[in-house]
Amino acid sequence: MALKKLILISGSPCVGKSTVGKRIFEHYENSAFCDGDWCWCVNPLSIEDTRVRNGDRNMAYLVSNYLKSDFEYVVFASVVLTDPTARENILNNIDAEDYEVLSFQLTCTEDYLKPRHDERGLSDEVSFCWLQLPPYPGETVIDTDAKTPDQVCDEICRLIDSKKVKALKTVKKTASSKKATAKKTTAKKSASKAE
Repeated sequence: MALKKLILISGSPCVGKSTVGKRIFEHYENSAFCDGDWCWCVNPLSIEDTRVRNGDRNMAYLVSNYLKSDFEYVVFASVVLTDPTARENILNNIDAEDYEVLSFQLTCTEDYLKPRHDERGLSDEVSFCWLQLPPYPGETVIDTDAKTPDQVCDEICRLIDSKKVKALKTVKKTASSKKATAKKTTAKKSASKAE
């Protein structure tokens, strides 16, 4: 049986993470989508604010539930994935099993980021510092300049389907969890026989 896929989409604000994440979610059957903004929306936005680590746990909980519900593809898009500490905190708090993590960082030039920011009608100043952050080790970088969200989605899905992207992490069912499952099954059978 193929492992479920947790597809991470990271990158700067306004680079297109949510839009592309939704397109990937729509592309795959038996999929779920989590936008980090649902679980982590604070003002002002600062990854260094220790209070937002509570949001990391919210994201891990939601992603865990999707994976445990046997969705074959779980797409998770969030700006916090650009921060290695936040990313590790989220991934380490996912308590699901039998999945692999595929990670993509969306990037673009300043000439493309500014119009995307302005199109959203945001009142704050566009920040280019996020574009300077290095990709997470092993993450696949996707340049979104002059590409539509559908084109970016197609590029990512081709990489996933052709297995040309290496998993950052693979989580398989452990021997102890297999024993626990076997004990539960035996207990259920014993209980039903007793009735």
